[in-house]
Amino acid sequence: MPTILRILGFRFFFYSNESAEPPHIHVEKGDGNGKYWLDPVEKDYMHNFTKKEEKQVEEIVFENQSFFKTKWHEFFS
Repeated sequence: MPTILRILGFRFFFYSNESAEPPHIHVEKGDGNGKYWLDPVEKDYMHNFTKKEEKQVEEIVFENQSFFKTKWHEFFS
Protein backbone atom coordinates (compact mmCIF):
# COMPACT_ATOMS: atom_id res chain seq x y z
CA MET A 1 0.00 0.00 0.00
CA PRO A 2 1.93 2.98 -1.28
CA THR A 3 2.00 6.05 0.94
CA ILE A 4 1.41 9.13 -1.20
CA LEU A 5 1.53 11.93 1.37
CA ARG A 6 2.16 12.45 5.08
CA ILE A 7 0.96 15.74 6.49
CA LEU A 8 -0.27 16.93 9.92
CA GLY A 9 -0.03 13.36 11.19
CA PHE A 10 -2.29 12.00 8.42
CA ARG A 11 -1.11 9.29 6.05
CA PHE A 12 -2.70 9.28 2.59
CA PHE A 13 -2.35 6.06 0.64
CA PHE A 14 -4.05 3.52 -1.59
CA TYR A 15 -4.14 -0.25 -1.63
CA SER A 16 -2.31 -1.90 -4.51
CA ASN A 17 -5.18 -4.34 -5.15
CA GLU A 18 -7.83 -1.68 -5.87
CA SER A 19 -7.10 -0.94 -9.52
CA ALA A 20 -10.63 -1.97 -10.56
CA GLU A 21 -12.13 0.89 -8.54
CA PRO A 22 -12.23 4.53 -9.66
CA PRO A 23 -9.37 6.70 -8.36
CA HIS A 24 -9.59 7.30 -4.63
CA ILE A 25 -7.39 7.90 -1.61
CA HIS A 26 -7.41 6.39 1.86
CA VAL A 27 -6.37 8.29 4.96
CA GLU A 28 -5.46 7.25 8.47
CA LYS A 29 -4.31 8.88 11.68
CA GLY A 30 -4.30 7.05 14.99
CA ASP A 31 -7.54 5.05 15.16
CA GLY A 32 -9.12 7.13 12.39
CA ASN A 33 -9.50 5.97 8.82
CA GLY A 34 -11.36 7.18 5.79
CA LYS A 35 -11.70 7.18 2.02
CA TYR A 36 -12.29 9.89 -0.57
CA TRP A 37 -13.16 9.49 -4.24
CA LEU A 38 -11.04 11.77 -6.40
CA ASP A 39 -13.10 12.46 -9.52
CA PRO A 40 -15.08 14.28 -8.36
CA VAL A 41 -13.83 14.72 -4.81
CA GLU A 42 -16.40 13.10 -2.57
CA LYS A 43 -16.18 11.56 0.88
CA ASP A 44 -16.92 7.84 0.95
CA TYR A 45 -16.48 7.34 4.69
CA MET A 46 -14.66 8.74 7.72
CA HIS A 47 -14.39 6.77 10.96
CA ASN A 48 -12.98 7.86 14.34
CA PHE A 49 -11.83 11.33 13.30
CA THR A 50 -12.81 14.50 15.13
CA LYS A 51 -14.82 17.08 13.18
CA LYS A 52 -11.67 19.24 13.01
CA GLU A 53 -9.65 16.34 11.56
CA GLU A 54 -12.41 15.58 9.04
CA LYS A 55 -12.30 19.20 7.87
CA GLN A 56 -8.50 19.08 7.63
CA VAL A 57 -8.65 15.87 5.58
CA GLU A 58 -11.21 17.33 3.21
CA GLU A 59 -9.08 20.44 2.67
CA ILE A 60 -5.97 18.33 2.05
CA VAL A 61 -7.80 16.12 -0.45
CA PHE A 62 -9.15 19.11 -2.38
CA GLU A 63 -5.73 20.80 -2.39
CA ASN A 64 -3.98 17.62 -3.57
CA GLN A 65 -6.63 16.13 -5.86
CA SER A 66 -4.52 16.44 -9.01
CA PHE A 67 -1.41 15.07 -7.28
CA PHE A 68 -3.34 12.09 -5.87
CA LYS A 69 -4.90 11.31 -9.27
CA THR A 70 -1.51 11.51 -10.97
CA LYS A 71 0.01 9.09 -8.45
CA TRP A 72 -2.99 6.76 -8.83
CA HIS A 73 -2.60 6.59 -12.62
CA GLU A 74 1.20 6.25 -12.43
CA PHE A 75 0.89 3.29 -10.07
CA PHE A 76 -1.95 1.47 -11.82
CA SER A 77 -0.80 2.05 -15.42
